[in-house]
Amino acid sequence: MATTSPPTSHLLDVILNTEPAPQPPSLASVEKIVLTIFLSIIILMTVFGNLLVMVALCKDRHLRKKKTNYFIVSLAFADLLVALVVMPFAAIELTTGQWFYGEIFCLIRTSLDVLLTTASILHLCCIALDRYYAICCQPLVYRHKMTPVRVAVMLGGCWIIPSFISFLPIMQSWNAIGIEDIIEERRSVASNDTSCVFLVNRPYALVCSTVAFYVPLALMLLAYQRIYVTAMSHARQIETLQRAGSTSSASPNDKLHTSSSRMRVETKAAKTLAVIMGCFCLCWAPFFITNVVDPFIQYSVPWQLWTAWLWLGYINSGLNPFLYAFLNRAFRRAFLVILCCGDQRYARQGSYSHAYSLRPCTSANGTSVALRLSFLPNRSYSDNGRRILTSEPESQDSLGPL
Repeated sequence: MATTSPPTSHLLDVILNTEPAPQPPSLASVEKIVLTIFLSIIILMTVFGNLLVMVALCKDRHLRKKKTNYFIVSLAFADLLVALVVMPFAAIELTTGQWFYGEIFCLIRTSLDVLLTTASILHLCCIALDRYYAICCQPLVYRHKMTPVRVAVMLGGCWIIPSFISFLPIMQSWNAIGIEDIIEERRSVASNDTSCVFLVNRPYALVCSTVAFYVPLALMLLAYQRIYVTAMSHARQIETLQRAGSTSSASPNDKLHTSSSRMRVETKAAKTLAVIMGCFCLCWAPFFITNVVDPFIQYSVPWQLWTAWLWLGYINSGLNPFLYAFLNRAFRRAFLVILCCGDQRYARQGSYSHAYSLRPCTSANGTSVALRLSFLPNRSYSDNGRRILTSEPESQDSLGPL
């Protein structure tokens, strides 16, 4: 999401009729070098991570068989575009303090910024919904909900919906309705030749923030809350059957080990979901809170704060490959093959064999089974004819860290 360039002197005096605000000092040469290196590292890591995800899908036919993996790859494509067409221009403007590309390209860059970052966030929401149906619903429900056509519609929505809050209103200047005077005052002290001025009115700030962040955040929280509850329920069911199948003469140490094993399962699930939601909220919540508040306080948020929150959101595009692909077993194998120049020692070995999914548990308390089924509940486990957990096999390895 784009925001304004650093204001020049007397800007707050013009807007708020207060004492003249001091002009931000220009960056020293050493500061510019350090900042340039830091931003370059962020951009390169974002490009590398997301490009690796896309190449993995193209080279690994097993990944292409999983329709839900296309959510992850489409997410990688959106984040890759953020790193290629948005972040470099933002970095140049930040390090030089000027905009060299004219007013028209300023609008295009801003529209692309809003479009791509919103698309990235909507992809995260779709991944959460897909995992919810895969883990919390019966196989027939998942198969009915996540058909190839519906997956394609959801992916299309991730790209089409952002256009209604990016190119359409920005190119039509709907975001400037009612604040034309403020925008002109800023332009009078910051020429279009050297600054990319972008302000939004209250309706646009509210609508844009709701569509791009608050609604997806609510859906993700609900989905991951249900996923956590379901995973813990599965783990408890498996543990109960394992204990029922063991001898009644189990020692107190065995019971204590069983309890501690279940605690490890629950802790792993909690940490995984906390990392996913924590990174998302940490990266984007500050920007969208500021985006809503700023129009109601006469656009007085300092440019330094805007810049910090904006780049924190950009960093989320670099973290997504690690959260949604690098923690995925199938993608990790594909990455190793790519990075090791096709070394088949790292190729998939027995990933789809029954030895992997139905191999008897070697531990007395079924900890390994509980871990496997709690976080990738797409296999079946039965004890004395009782089927505990069945889910769509097609969703294996597409559930990322879960």
